[in-house]
Amino acid sequence: MSRRGQSAALASLRAADPVSCEEFGYGLGRPDGILVLKYRSMTRLAFGENRDDFLHQLYWSPDGLLSARHDRHTSFIGPDEVFWIHRAVTHEVHAADRQTIYRICLREVPAALDGLRAGAAAIDADAARLVLALTDRDYDECDAPASRSRIMAGLTPRAQSDNDRQSGGSGVAVTVGMALAHDPGDPTRLDEWAERLHVSVKTLQRDFVREFGMSYTRWRTRLRLRAALALLETLSVGEVAHRIGYASPSAFIAAFAREYGYTPGRAAARTHADVPAPSPRSGR
Repeated sequence: MSRRGQSAALASLRAADPVSCEEFGYGLGRPDGILVLKYRSMTRLAFGENRDDFLHQLYWSPDGLLSARHDRHTSFIGPDEVFWIHRAVTHEVHAADRQTIYRICLREVPAALDGLRAGAAAIDADAARLVLALTDRDYDECDAPASRSRIMAGLTPRAQSDNDRQSGGSGVAVTVGMALAHDPGDPTRLDEWAERLHVSVKTLQRDFVREFGMSYTRWRTRLRLRAALALLETLSVGEVAHRIGYASPSAFIAAFAREYGYTPGRAAARTHADVPAPSPRSGR
């Protein structure tokens, strides 16, 4: 794929400005301070390539997926994860439409993330709850230092998974991956993607295996089911099935059960009970 063609394909993913951006700062001038920026968007939102030499940053979306890039790596970040960026590391982050994104700025490095320049980290339920609390206009700022400490303690690094990639191929697979992260229900077939990106079907399929360790179909299925975990908190099983691209609720339920070992209904019940989201079965 030519550089011009790939640039054109990536340009289609560019996003508009957020509908709103609210700032919640608590002593950021001190080492123990924290700043939370809350973004809302009705269209795709991009934090273009940037670098902050003063602050460490965390990106988190509780209601959708993020695609995040640094160096030669791209990660797809679920709602139970954050994207960590050490200061002075160049990066970019993309979100889908109708998402809320939190950008958390720190002066100190969380102990568990010491030595990590950039990458995905798990965020536990209590830490996530406190991020939301910090953006409440009635929040008592006297509680901010304790909340900041608990948020930092609630982060753990995540090993690189098959939802991450490191550039070694032509780059067409990650172009498709970023588009699907923005819209997991996109029905575009592999041959249609290949035609759009001006490569052969075999080239695109090989690039998926090289970049993600699995076929396009398998990777898309896992991405869709991961997106479902976020949507099940607020939507019915039928609505989630439609949103992520399944022709029927029964097909979605069957795919979800194969992946996680129980039904979407049970996953929704676990979410409402503040139980961590399920992990895919090993060997799949």
